[in-house]
Amino acid sequence: MDASRRRFLTRTLFGAGLLGLRSLATGIPLSILANPRRALAAGTTCPSNPAAQYILFSSSSSGDPVNANVPGTYEIPDISHPPDPAMAPTQLMLAGKQHTAAAPWARLPQAMLDRTCFFHHGTYTVVHPDLGEVMTLQGLVSHRDMLVSLIASQLAGCLGTVQREPLALGPRDASEALTAQGRPQPILSPTALAGLLASPTGPLGQIQKIRDADLDRLNAWYKQNGNSAQRAFIDRYAISQQQARNISASLLGTLAAIKDNSPDSQVAAAVVLFRMNVSPVVSIHIPFGGDNHTDTLLANETKQTVAGVATLGNLWTQLNSAGLQDKVTFAMMNVFGRTLSAKAGNTNGRDHHGNHHVTVLIGKPVLGGVVGGLEAYKNDYRAMSLDSQSGAGIPAGGDIPFSETLASVGKTLGAASGVDRAFLDQNIRTGKAVAAALAPIV
Repeated sequence: MDASRRRFLTRTLFGAGLLGLRSLATGIPLSILANPRRALAAGTTCPSNPAAQYILFSSSSSGDPVNANVPGTYEIPDISHPPDPAMAPTQLMLAGKQHTAAAPWARLPQAMLDRTCFFHHGTYTVVHPDLGEVMTLQGLVSHRDMLVSLIASQLAGCLGTVQREPLALGPRDASEALTAQGRPQPILSPTALAGLLASPTGPLGQIQKIRDADLDRLNAWYKQNGNSAQRAFIDRYAISQQQARNISASLLGTLAAIKDNSPDSQVAAAVVLFRMNVSPVVSIHIPFGGDNHTDTLLANETKQTVAGVATLGNLWTQLNSAGLQDKVTFAMMNVFGRTLSAKAGNTNGRDHHGNHHVTVLIGKPVLGGVVGGLEAYKNDYRAMSLDSQSGAGIPAGGDIPFSETLASVGKTLGAASGVDRAFLDQNIRTGKAVAAALAPIV
């Protein structure tokens, strides 16, 4: 990696003056480090929003067949599923209610399943390069911004992240790149992140020195400008040298284990980025079968679904290890789903399907269950309209029509992540948040 690329990545990760790294090293919010007088005079570092979540977002321009083997697709005998025993229909519990899905989903930890919602909806496109349009909810987000960018801009202040824009981890297809307010965002590979930070002599290896220097600087400032109340305020945040040493060792250990850009490595890198408080939203790509027009006996769909769900289980393990299991919400939404009916000849592959897709939501603010369902449509099936309170699919027409189900995914994810409901209604022009997908606030 050349020096200019290294400097660019360092600024991206830690911001001007390396404030992000200094905040990580000291435990002190960026706003205080940047301007102690102003931040301490305000008495708070961000608006009070205990519901704010980091978002780990998985997307794919391939249009993976996630929709074909999840809860809600086993009530109709005509729907094709892989014949491999590894994908056998298996009962599982979602927040105390029994459902049926492919076997890999049932192997996730029950505590994770209780926070997992399978949201049936349409994306209204069958064109691979339209992922960017789907990410704007087909143009329904204000200024045609991407949903993840809208959410990130609202969460950054309270989470105190280095940047307000979402960050994409790769390698990824060019059509999976993110934009924020129309500006293309760089794609960072896990191996590049590890190469930049994993060295003991690199930025993370200097955490203890950075901590001591910043605390010395703040203590000097207090002697001239501060008072006892302000000192007590800052003491609530400051971490010990041992804590800084533990953070350094833990992050360096995780980064040293990243050897490739696989989905598991993307998950590991994303958890590191959340721990470093770089961005409210990190985007990755977990494949679940890909563009499988030709897939004999749906063998690749089986292989990638087994591996993809295992990656989600690995995510749960890593979040718990980092103490972030209650602060990170996962969402998976692709450009479209795949055809379902056996009449469509799905035994050896599936075609593009814009009338049915399933977004998977997992997190503390998510109530485990299934939103929506399927109804016969032409020679296949499509997502039903929805009841916004119960989340039930309504064949005769709910208060969320089929044409607004994608926007409702966006509003539901936004509400789950802590974005103000009125703001969501103003900036996503149709749809409603589905109450049944949202866990009670405790």
